[in-house]
Amino acid sequence: MFHVLVSDAISQDGLKPLISNDFVKVVQKNVSEVQNLEMYDALLVRSATKVTEDLIQKMPNLKIIGRAGVGVDNIDVDAATKHGVVVINAPNGNTISTAEHTFAMMMALLRHIPQANVTVKSGEWNRSAFIGTELNGKTLGIVGLGRIGSEIAKRAKVFGMSVLVFDPFLTKDRAKKIGVDSVSLEELLSNADIITVHTPLTKETKGLLGKENLAKTKKGVYLLNCARGGIIDEDALYESLKQGHVKGVALDVFEVEPPVGNKLLDCEQVIVTPHLGASTKEAQLNVAYQVAEEVMKFLNGKPVSSSINLPTLSKELYEKIQPFYKLAKKIGSLGSQCMKEPVSSVEIAYEGSVAELETSFITKSFLSAFLNERVASTVNEVNAGLIASERGINYSETIKSNTSGYENCITITINGEQQSFQVKASYIPHYGERIIEINGYDIDFYPTGELLYIQHIDQPGVIGRVGNVLGENDVNIATMQVGRKKVGGSAIMMLSVDKPVEPSLIDQLSTFSDIVSVRTIHL
Repeated sequence: MFHVLVSDAISQDGLKPLISNDFVKVVQKNVSEVQNLEMYDALLVRSATKVTEDLIQKMPNLKIIGRAGVGVDNIDVDAATKHGVVVINAPNGNTISTAEHTFAMMMALLRHIPQANVTVKSGEWNRSAFIGTELNGKTLGIVGLGRIGSEIAKRAKVFGMSVLVFDPFLTKDRAKKIGVDSVSLEELLSNADIITVHTPLTKETKGLLGKENLAKTKKGVYLLNCARGGIIDEDALYESLKQGHVKGVALDVFEVEPPVGNKLLDCEQVIVTPHLGASTKEAQLNVAYQVAEEVMKFLNGKPVSSSINLPTLSKELYEKIQPFYKLAKKIGSLGSQCMKEPVSSVEIAYEGSVAELETSFITKSFLSAFLNERVASTVNEVNAGLIASERGINYSETIKSNTSGYENCITITINGEQQSFQVKASYIPHYGERIIEINGYDIDFYPTGELLYIQHIDQPGVIGRVGNVLGENDVNIATMQVGRKKVGGSAIMMLSVDKPVEPSLIDQLSTFSDIVSVRTIHL
């Protein structure tokens, strides 16, 4: 008999896969009210219950945690992995719900439906005040073509719209299959009549539609954000509305929620909803049912498809694989931040002692971190291969003879449409993670924190000028590593700094004649 504790409110219909099984006993009660936590094999939650390491320790028999939703911010995933507990979620349960809500907001915005509804109910009948705009024949710009963006593109084409997409990681083949035009952000901004954003909120997408980019849009453009608050700069948006450049806005999300005192709420051209993208009966049922079904599979010894962390590992195997698992994640993030173009394939090669482990887990760890920088949906070690395939990215894994000179070595080669990027890394016991080579340049640095990656010409004074600029702007250099292939030729430097480098400093460094490129990296 398996015991499942459901701590948050989940409908009986959502729990059917568990309730209908004679070998499962389901108890619906808040964890704070349960005395015998040690007896439970599985824990199901929404967002209310905080699954801390302390709680996990109180449930020694716990094998799996299910989150009936997408985000897992309320679950200590690292602690779960440490204790051999699988964490799963429902990444696809609200795709259709959010896509439909976005389209509903789009139509309501262009036809002034909320405003017209209010006036009619107040006794007015002013048809001429609400002349709308048709979707047919308009150009829709989609920023970010993940699952939700793809669903919106399908619906837009049915409505007779042209679809432009900005997604720096969208391959030409995938764009062709979906039937959209892949363009630069500048092209999208200047040509789209309506723009909707569907990217994750990262350091690169925060404020993506700010003062500068809003000024590049068509006069009279309509904007929608049903993804993440903060992608559109709310202050810049307010000014653009007041100036009459942006004609209308539909928002389901805000930088601060609830948006008490937000001046956008006072604008007549803005329609809003309280973060309802995933709030349909179907979506709520879907995420609960999916998680309950996955938990049932797991308890029956079958593989699950939406695990956030590694499958259950013995303590011995966990300790052996963990250093390489973490290193692969850092390489994935590093590679994704350095390779800012569509990627067609990834090659992973293992040498030495790491090749004796279950390398498929390490490969998926790399892929999950690499893709998490590029897609809006949650990527994990279980679904990373599938998402890579959906994105048109082939990946291969090989075992090589140990010729690196290190006790172990992982080599990642990322092949793009225009260029390739290669990283070699090693884990040295009692010394830690090291990046030992980038694109054929020998180098040695610890991959963590704020980094500055500079490609330059090996000439006297380059390093000094870089140091001067950073010093004059109160940016302290913690470490610096330089690699070159020959005297006076191309070279690279990797600097570890104590705080993020502002874009203005990047622009200043980029003007130096001997510097080819400058990129910030956060690990």
